[in-house]
Amino acid sequence: MRKCISCPEEIEDGLAKCPFCGAIQLTAKGDKWYFKFSVFVIAFLCVGPFALPLLWFNPRFSLAKKIIISLIVIVITYFLTIYFANSLKAIYSYYRILSHPLQ
Repeated sequence: MRKCISCPEEIEDGLAKCPFCGAIQLTAKGDKWYFKFSVFVIAFLCVGPFALPLLWFNPRFSLAKKIIISLIVIVITYFLTIYFANSLKAIYSYYRILSHPLQ
């Protein structure tokens, strides 16, 4: 028997969820590697908003934190997309200038 991490009730050792409050219990080994916030940040930097399922499946974050972080990721992705589109327009205009220098 051990104590629940969020309520004072005693629960069995093998349970992953508290039957009284429903809180997910962390194992003695620690969190899974894919539940670490640093893994989420690295995944976001590599694949952008496709890393959001790592956040939403993480039991350590509350619903409010998940929504706030998701909104931040969406806003960052939006501005990076705009910046990328403007960069492509600038490259295209430079290419047109270089391909027709005498016009």
